[in-house]
Amino acid sequence: MIINTDKVIAMSIFDLLKIGPGPSSSHTIAPMQAGADFAQRIKKLEYHLLNRVKGVRVRLFGSLSATGKGHGTDRAVIAGLMGNESSSCPLTLLNDLLNMPQEKRVLDVGNKKLPIGSENIEYCAIQHNFPYNNTLIIDLLSENYPNKEILTNLRNKTDMLSESILFSWEYYSVGGGFLQWKGWTASKTVHPPHPYSNMTELRMLVKEKDLSLDELLLENEVAITGLSIDEINRKLDVLINIMKDTVLRGVSTDGYLPGPIGLKRKAKRLKERADSLRTFDQYLCLLDAYAYAVAEENAVGNTIITAPTCGAAGVVPAVLMIMHEHFHLDITAQRSGLIVAAAIGFIAKNNAGIAGAEVGCQGEIGVATAMAAAMLAQAQGYSDKVVENAAEIALEHQLGLTCDPVGGYVQIPCIERNAIGAVKACNAALIAENENPDSHIVSFDTTVKAMGEIGRDMNCKFKETAMGGLAVCVIYC
Repeated sequence: MIINTDKVIAMSIFDLLKIGPGPSSSHTIAPMQAGADFAQRIKKLEYHLLNRVKGVRVRLFGSLSATGKGHGTDRAVIAGLMGNESSSCPLTLLNDLLNMPQEKRVLDVGNKKLPIGSENIEYCAIQHNFPYNNTLIIDLLSENYPNKEILTNLRNKTDMLSESILFSWEYYSVGGGFLQWKGWTASKTVHPPHPYSNMTELRMLVKEKDLSLDELLLENEVAITGLSIDEINRKLDVLINIMKDTVLRGVSTDGYLPGPIGLKRKAKRLKERADSLRTFDQYLCLLDAYAYAVAEENAVGNTIITAPTCGAAGVVPAVLMIMHEHFHLDITAQRSGLIVAAAIGFIAKNNAGIAGAEVGCQGEIGVATAMAAAMLAQAQGYSDKVVENAAEIALEHQLGLTCDPVGGYVQIPCIERNAIGAVKACNAALIAENENPDSHIVSFDTTVKAMGEIGRDMNCKFKETAMGGLAVCVIYC
């Protein structure tokens, strides 16, 4: 078998399925990590530089600029500069941040503590020449940096500003909470024992090695992470429990979501209404409630699991909850399903993209739907061909989906799309499980390729900028 060695997937499950704050992996998790990274880098600067520091500035570009306020990017970067890591930040940190006393919102530069807040954030060009759409630059500024009034009247801004920057770092939020920077190179990774770059190669390996899909992926995970199978299972259980806890928290909470839209939470009411419905309707209504629950928790900036992103974080947990409560699948089956779901996310990221800013919502909700469909098929013990078909059906019918958040908030249409995605995932698995698997014509790799092509041709205004689609057609006060 010929493998494209340049694109071999050597990503860990726990790199894709991250613990972190909503509402957007591109806009909150990665920018928070950027802030935390910057806070660590400046500790290595020479004293004479730090002694001249007057302030800090964060410049946002691309959709970080266009929808950064609604997506919480300002708060996320500030939280990171304060020293918070996305995987361990307090549950409601982003909601509470700007109400904190000023003395707690500081960047520690060793000999002094710089106050930081929304006034340190600058929203810059949406269309630009940086290598990635979502770019942010963090600058340490000297005492020569002009105030806003002087800056407005400056004729030769470039020279004066460049002299006023003591240290600067250019970061790229590349989707799914992954962070890179100027000059970044991938860390040396252990080559997995079963190298693959797409679904076709993965299924060929399964046949060649006489392993089940989850067994093969688990052996790769052991090699990539250096963890034992027991340790990996414990980490999977943590993810599964967080997903379920987020569902339970969401269906127990009422009220309105933050921001000017005035959107009311629906998960609790859907859960309560489900009890009075017919069996089939009850199943669908619970599935909807569970997806709404996580998506609403994400919308307020609470902790979720990226699957594969924050904006699509409700799909996989909703199907996982149904697997547990209604299919009565045990923890072993749930782990098996989640491992395979991650592989679907790997393949999509490796060959097209999972960020709304790069390929639209087809890369977020579309891929999440494919992951959940594959998870359900795998957990029920179906063949790798059925698993692939389930993922393909799920993704095929999300192709072309735009990312057009109303008001720049991850609320409309994002929350409802999570529910529709969860329903589509279950239906895709149902079709794949009951058709003749060999009669299925379209491969998952073909559909991923189509998603990448559509994403490249999609107009910028439909890629998380809130400049097209529902974002401009929905009027709110």
